[in-house]
Amino acid sequence: MSSAIFGIAQLNPIIGDLVGNCDRLLIAVQKLAAQGVQLVLTPELSICGYPPRDLLMNQQFVRDLDRAIADLASKLPHDVAVLVGTVSTNPEADRAGGKPLFNSAALLQGGQVQQTFHKRLLPTYDVFDEDRYFAVGTGSQVFTLHCQGGRSLRIGVTICEDIWNDAKFWDKRNYIDDPVAELAQKEVDLLLNLSASPYAIGKQKLREAMLSHSAIVHNLPLIYANQVGANDDLIFDGRSMAFNCQGQIIARAKAFEEDLLIVDLEEGADTSSSMYESDDAEIFAALVLGVRDYVQKCRFRQVVIGLSGGIDSALVAAIATEAIGKENVLGVLMPSPYSSEHSITDAIALAHNLGISTQTIPIQPMMESFEQSLSALFTDRASDVTEENLQSRIRGSLLMAISNKFGHLLLSTGNKSEVSVGYCTLYGDMNGGLAAIADVPKTRVFSLCNWLNLTNSPLAIKEGKAEVIPVNIITKPPSAELKPDQFDRDSLPPYDVLDDILHKLISQHLSAAEIVALGHDRAIVDRVIRLVKIAEFKRRQAAPGLKISDRAFGSGWRMPIASQR
Repeated sequence: MSSAIFGIAQLNPIIGDLVGNCDRLLIAVQKLAAQGVQLVLTPELSICGYPPRDLLMNQQFVRDLDRAIADLASKLPHDVAVLVGTVSTNPEADRAGGKPLFNSAALLQGGQVQQTFHKRLLPTYDVFDEDRYFAVGTGSQVFTLHCQGGRSLRIGVTICEDIWNDAKFWDKRNYIDDPVAELAQKEVDLLLNLSASPYAIGKQKLREAMLSHSAIVHNLPLIYANQVGANDDLIFDGRSMAFNCQGQIIARAKAFEEDLLIVDLEEGADTSSSMYESDDAEIFAALVLGVRDYVQKCRFRQVVIGLSGGIDSALVAAIATEAIGKENVLGVLMPSPYSSEHSITDAIALAHNLGISTQTIPIQPMMESFEQSLSALFTDRASDVTEENLQSRIRGSLLMAISNKFGHLLLSTGNKSEVSVGYCTLYGDMNGGLAAIADVPKTRVFSLCNWLNLTNSPLAIKEGKAEVIPVNIITKPPSAELKPDQFDRDSLPPYDVLDDILHKLISQHLSAAEIVALGHDRAIVDRVIRLVKIAEFKRRQAAPGLKISDRAFGSGWRMPIASQR
């Protein structure tokens, strides 16, 4: 096609760190330029990081972005063109109305901004809220790249959602316009896409199929740069790619880590794969990145976790150990009179396997103090869930005290099944700065722990352990151990039943009647739906939870608390 060599700087930005993000981008471009790259593509909003959310309402922040772009342009190698993601002002907003900003890509070359391109399609579903900030893009989305050897290429620029509206691929149209089809009609030679596409299980296969389809339908090569890293509840998996006109992938970037990718459009297909050997392996990698980035970007160094001897805290401890190192993870055992002996020994065995330090704080004296303080008020009332929740709240207070005293980030350990139906205690086990597995159903928790015990899991390899998670933690019946002989099955349907109902309700948006028609008991379905509804006020007060599914309780979940539905 040409002698041009392209590069992708798949970077992990920190939201709002304009100087730091530009410095990292400059180093990346210098490395790519040294290898003969003529055009470097970066992810969507790569200068400020995605999503900046209401930082965009700060006019000084926008002015600082403009200065950062100008400064970066002056420092870049002048013979390399670089497309960076940024925002730009809408000059017509005050006169004609509309949002004051565009989601843009700026072409930097020769020490200055040569052209600016604006995003056309603004998503407002799930975690996206771009219509809150941005105007719909207008103007030409094409620029000319003068290649070595004298040939010029007409290059079409799209930004993330712009490429997700092919009616033939989706069998529907979400937007009136199709920016890719419009660019193809302008006889461009190459399509570029700057993306910040969050991770979800199975999404990569869909991305590859969609991008391949676009390349084939329009008979155009396509280069796609995706953000990597985690910002708050969102995880970005990277996996930037390049496709030839036949829809074959000719270059791939790494998953869940920064990478510099060199693309020669004349090369043959890349037969490697960006897929993991299992969903469990991919989910674990995503959660490790999510925890690591949240800890580091929020300027923590160490974490604290309540170790109950149960499977949820075991998984969170394993994720944290892989994310930030065993020397930075503290496990706290807080046994009560109802804690079984094996729960204590299991927690200690887990800590030994992971190599993390522990502290033990028995809570019986505090339980007795609470009971004594409340005895007069609670006279003639039988012990019930109130006393059970007091145990959880004592533990939550102790963990928060440790967090405050030592500056550790507290990781809460509730899974999606529990969070969905409110099987958790507000101001107790829900305490924390990050809910690491809040989007992981209980059945997946078991699957992940079994996978961790395989010899090819990262912790099994690193620690040289025959098992990472003690087998007894996996095989014993789940229990909150807040009263004698208590088991989760006493309060909830079997987890395989519960998780299937929750998936159909939350992800597939099915009604009670539709779920029953698929084989579930009507009484159980009605009860689960009621529990999900009345737990909304708890979820509204929960710590941010890392998103790994297409429907998580986080920034994309917007249910009312006071509702009759």
